[in-house]
Amino acid sequence: MGYDKPVPKPNSDTRVFWAGCKDHELRFQKCKECGHVRWPPSVVCPKCYSSETEWIVSKGKGRVYSFVVYHVAFHPAFRDEVPYVTAIVELQEGPHLLTNIVGCKASEIKCDMPVEVIWEDITEEFSLPKFKPT
Repeated sequence: MGYDKPVPKPNSDTRVFWAGCKDHELRFQKCKECGHVRWPPSVVCPKCYSSETEWIVSKGKGRVYSFVVYHVAFHPAFRDEVPYVTAIVELQEGPHLLTNIVGCKASEIKCDMPVEVIWEDITEEFSLPKFKPT
């Protein structure tokens, strides 16, 4: 049976990020002028307004910045997975990423908890970054 949940819809800004995910790499834009690492990507740096950027690969380590436990699925395809955790992870490089926390009970998750990326290969085109406690 195929993957029946929503899949990413890459655009010209996010295509490099999703290609990195397929290769199990978290790729983010970094400003060549001020060094700000950002997500989501954009044509100009929100800190210094430079358009000079490069893509870097994150170490995939960070901390739970905020989270919510879903007891009612937001989409019918997730109904068999409740409760599940959606979180904002603050990566060591600076960006905040909306993701899922897996590999532990929802009751064990706390803000500032250290986490690291793991990958869920959902189709031949896409791998999703999720995070587990370290």
